[in-house]
Amino acid sequence: MQQFDNGVAADLIEGAVWRKSRRSAPGGDCVEVARLADGGFAVRNSRDPHGPALIYTHAELAAFVGGAKDGDFDGLLS
Repeated sequence: MQQFDNGVAADLIEGAVWRKSRRSAPGGDCVEVARLADGGFAVRNSRDPHGPALIYTHAELAAFVGGAKDGDFDGLLS
């Protein structure tokens, strides 16, 4: 199984299926996420699909998504 480090070029993650939110605007200001073979996740900026990807474990991304659902980050957008 291939191991990836934070900041890896996103196009080096072979077989990645990138997904973005249905709420994404057509202008491309989006975050895309791909599941990795080890159960972790890669996150990239959709405006720079070949640029760096940040790598998170399943637990790290689950904590973030849970916090977003709970409203923990709502103040960042105001």
